[in-house]
Order: sequence, then C-alpha cells, then structure tokens
Amino acid sequence: MKDNSPGQPEAHPVVFEALNVAKRFGPVAALSGASIQLRAGEVVALMGENGAGKSTLLKILTGDHAPSSGALLLGGREVTFRDPAHARRMGVRVVAQEPEIAPDVSVAENIYIGALRQRGRRYSRSLLEREAGQELAEHGFGSSIDPGMLGKDLTAAQRQIVEIMRALQGSPKVICFDEPTSSLGEHEVDILFRLVAELRRRRVAIAYVSHRLPEVFELADRVTVLRDGTLVGSRQTSETSSDELVRMMVGRDLSQLFERTPHQPGEPILQLDSVTTDDVHGVKLTVRRGEVVGIAGLVGAGRSELLRAIVGDIPVRSGSITYKSRPITFKSPADSIAVGIGFAPEERKAEALILERSISDNIVLTVLPKISRAGFVLARRERTIASGFISRMRIRTPSPDQLVKRLSGGNQQKVVLARWLAIAPDLLLLDEPTRGVDVGAKAEIYRIIDGLAAQGTAVIVVSSELPELMGLSDRIYVMAHGRLSSSLNRADATEERILSLALTDDAAPREPAPTSDRNEGLHND
Repeated sequence: MKDNSPGQPEAHPVVFEALNVAKRFGPVAALSGASIQLRAGEVVALMGENGAGKSTLLKILTGDHAPSSGALLLGGREVTFRDPAHARRMGVRVVAQEPEIAPDVSVAENIYIGALRQRGRRYSRSLLEREAGQELAEHGFGSSIDPGMLGKDLTAAQRQIVEIMRALQGSPKVICFDEPTSSLGEHEVDILFRLVAELRRRRVAIAYVSHRLPEVFELADRVTVLRDGTLVGSRQTSETSSDELVRMMVGRDLSQLFERTPHQPGEPILQLDSVTTDDVHGVKLTVRRGEVVGIAGLVGAGRSELLRAIVGDIPVRSGSITYKSRPITFKSPADSIAVGIGFAPEERKAEALILERSISDNIVLTVLPKISRAGFVLARRERTIASGFISRMRIRTPSPDQLVKRLSGGNQQKVVLARWLAIAPDLLLLDEPTRGVDVGAKAEIYRIIDGLAAQGTAVIVVSSELPELMGLSDRIYVMAHGRLSSSLNRADATEERILSLALTDDAAPREPAPTSDRNEGLHND
C-alpha cells in the first residue's frame, strides 16, 4: 500500500508544515517547538502518550488553536487560520476522534453541514439523502449507515463514518485523522484503510494519530513522535520497529509493558453453564480467584453481550450463573454491584463517566451509601477516598476537583477502574480497557490488572488487541457467532490460533486446566 520508493522528496512535495510551533495555556506549555511536514500522497503517523501534545498540534494544524509562536506553511506560504471553518475552506480537514453530530437532523445533513445543496433559502432533503447514499456506497460505507437516520440514533462507529465523509467533501489538500479506528469494527476499518490508500493516490497529505502500532506500520510512510510537548524525532516506518517507537514515546521497551506477579489461582468464583441470551448461545465458562481470563473474538461475536449478561444488564434466557458457589440471577447491574462485581464497559464516555462532574464525584459513585449521612455526602471522606485512588492509580491531575472531561483517555479509564476498586470487587469485568489509550497509560492499566489478580480478584478482559490478551491472560476463551469456540492456556495461545478459532462455529469448547504460574511463557509458534 505504501510507496517508499527512492526519490521520495521530489515525488512527494511538502503540502503543509508546522515550523517550531509552541502553544501555552497560561503558565502551562502544552507544546514546545514542534515541527511536522505533511507531503502530497504520504501518510505521517503522529504518536506519543496522552498529554504528549498530539491533540494540541492537531488543533493548531486545523485552526482550532492559534499557535503561541512558530508558523504554519500551506503550499510554501505562511498562513494563519482564523478558525476551523477557515482551515476547512483552505483545504485542511480533520476527522475527529469524538465527532460533533447534530442530533436532530439526518446523516445526509450532517455530512453536508456547511455545504448544503440549496435552492434559494430551501434545500431538498430527499435529493440530499440520495446524494449522500451514493457517496456512502462509492466509499464502501453503503451497508453500514442509512443517510436518512437521525444523528441521535447513530452508533459510535456510524458517527465516525459521518465524520470521515464530512472530511472528504470538496477537494481536501490535507486530512488529519485523530484515532479514526477507535470506534470502528473490522469491516469499517478495512474500508478506511482502502480509503486512505485512495487518498494517497489522489495526492492528499495525511496526518494520522493512532496508538495502535500494527495500524501505524500498515498505513504510515513516516512516524513523528512527541513526548511532553516536544519533538522526539521522526522515522521512516520501513527503517524503525515497534520497540524503537515505544522507547521514543515512553522511554522503555515493549517487552516491559506487561507485569506478571507469580501466584496460584484459587477456587472458582464464577461459573456459567449453557448461558443463553438473544446474542449469546450456550456459553460455559469458569473463572477462578486471582485469575485473568481473556475473551477474544471478532466484532459481533457476542463478547460485550456476554459481560452484560453476567452483570444483569441484558436478560439471560436460559442456563445458569453461579457466583461464589451460589446460583444467582441479577435483575440489573445494581444487583451485581451489591455482591462485589464491577463492570467497566467499552464506551467509557457514554456509559461509565459523568463527564461534567469531577474526578472525585466519579470515583465515589459506587460507595456513596458508605460515605453519606442523612442524604449528604461527607466531603472529607469523599476527598480522602478520591485522593487515595488518584495517587494509587497515578492519575495525572492537578486536583480531585478537575472535571473528568478534561482528562486524557488513559486517565479517564483509570478513573473508571478506581470507581470499581473502591468496592474491593471479587470479580471485575473489563470491556476493551485500553481502547484509545496511549502506550504509557496501557502499561499502568496492565500493572493495575496484574496487581488485582495478585490480590485474589478474578478478572475477565475483553480485548480486540491479541498481544494484549496474550500478555495479560492466564487463559483465553475465543468467541465466534455468540458461542465459545474454544479456550487456550497461556502457553498455547498464539495470534494465529486465536484468529483461526474466532472464525469457527464450534459450540463445545475444551476447558483447559488452570494455569499455576502467571509468569509462564508464551510459545509463539
């Protein structure tokens, strides 16, 4: 897909560049002298931990922030963007990680917002939807979204598709993608990758922000790394490695991300026997104290639905759930919380966090009855608990009173975990716990998970990142089409085996023996 042929500078002239750009917010330096070149027909990956300055640089490139110093050059001429609309008119677009979607108008109107096909003061909604439908089909998204749907009814993946389609309108010279695959399924990711290849052929210059190293190596020609608001360096992807990029970002090797504390898994804490819901069929599963059990599978395999069935968020049609040797039936997640089960869903912003409230408010949600008297929260106890978890989880914040919406993705996820750790759970269910999280924050979350297992907590992790599952898990169950196709011990798990099992329909998994040593090595056949 990539063109790394000789003579690249001549074949790929510079379209847009930032020169020694800095940005200060009061006394805080968010960016210090960063530079980046975007060339026609090239993809430049922008990498770094959350808080490294990637988002700030992207906002400067697309007109959302004015630089405190430095210069932007578009086509070799210095330019000052008044706002994002001005940057857009100049041909610089952004595909935001959190799309702003008008809730009460159609997909078509959201796509063409600011460029509606009008006749006088009116426009034809039916014509708009027909044109949007044609464009969606041309780009491969025709089966993923209906142009007549209202913005408020869209899934996270569909919202991202709308954002991508917006950026393609007109004749963009530069497109900046900010974690575009974080909400997409495999099918949409494949379409996006083909779209990036087409944009490359059309000589569009592309900046691509991603935490996913395999994605970066597949798409990008060059990688630019930021750390603490400064430029660490740039590399051709063909001349670097995952280990080097991780060292540039966080100062340590990839192999050091996973911490594993040796210990013996205990007695079974959760047992599922032929559990069936509308989306899950005949699932049998066992989880022991002090054990990390991974669940792999393709999008739509039923992984998230299985976790929701366990905590009572969706009804179980048949089969049984045994928790701590007692049969249980949860009518709602509140019932599962009451007996010491925590659940961190995939969509943390939509389902796990109150973004307009403080870190402290979010952390103590699960323990409010314990820190309240006569209906009033005891402020001192709330602050003690919140401050303790901020320190323990290494949440980067100036104060427990900071709004959660102002935290990076990794720190937001730590707040979600802190909330569940506050109830000292016996069982913790984590759905994509490191989605949209940088490498450094991932290492912190892995440390937390390992520490919980070492203390005897049973942990179930759903993840689409196979190296993550293999690094964390004692055993891995593989789901396909709502069924458990098989399960593997840590020593037997390879990416090839997991992917092969994810494509099967076998409904009778073999139950592996519990792993006795969490430091047992992986065999990469």
